[in-house]
Amino acid sequence: MAVPTELRIIIADDHPIFRRGLRLVIESDPHLRVIAEADDGAAALTLIQTHQPQIAVLDMDMPQLDGLSVARALREQQSPTAVVFLTMHKDEATFNAVLNAGVKGYVVKDGAANEIVGAIKAVAAGQSYFSPVLSNHLLQHRKGAGEPGAPQSGLETLSPTERRVLRLIAESKANKEIAELLFISVRTVEHHRSNICAKLGLNGKHALLTFALTHKSKL
Repeated sequence: MAVPTELRIIIADDHPIFRRGLRLVIESDPHLRVIAEADDGAAALTLIQTHQPQIAVLDMDMPQLDGLSVARALREQQSPTAVVFLTMHKDEATFNAVLNAGVKGYVVKDGAANEIVGAIKAVAAGQSYFSPVLSNHLLQHRKGAGEPGAPQSGLETLSPTERRVLRLIAESKANKEIAELLFISVRTVEHHRSNICAKLGLNGKHALLTFALTHKSKL
């Protein structure tokens, strides 16, 4: 998917100083233009419905409506606006909730200044973007928590092709993209995904992606 020459963006965050800094960073790129700002979720939703920007950069924790509620409303309305979340949350439950809301951009606020422009462009091009620190945090959390049944290894049971598929999943590649890169059919990719889940004991809609992100450095 080609990225338009100029991307129109709405940003929403209830901290005006952070919002101002975010706008400066975004508009430092000549192809990005912030057309409106909001300080709560309800105002953000109204602005998005009115202006139909390509991208909405939303804080997850806002008054009136939180970012997840806005994203869910946009999905129900089949809005063409793609969402990039800004958040301090790095836990797996929040990450899964974000994926369930159809959001493909997840930027941890600590690294927002360095990541936000790349995240916006990736999502505008139909790709996904997740802060690199997220995968490291999830991995450390799982190691520390020692959750029963939580997959912490098992990579040695995968074939070389399965590991390549898992690495591409960690890079947010869709099945069709993986098939093209590995010169195999989409059906074969789906077969590999099923085998990987079986070998690693993964269950749940986003378990494979979460596992791939947390073990990305080992693939």
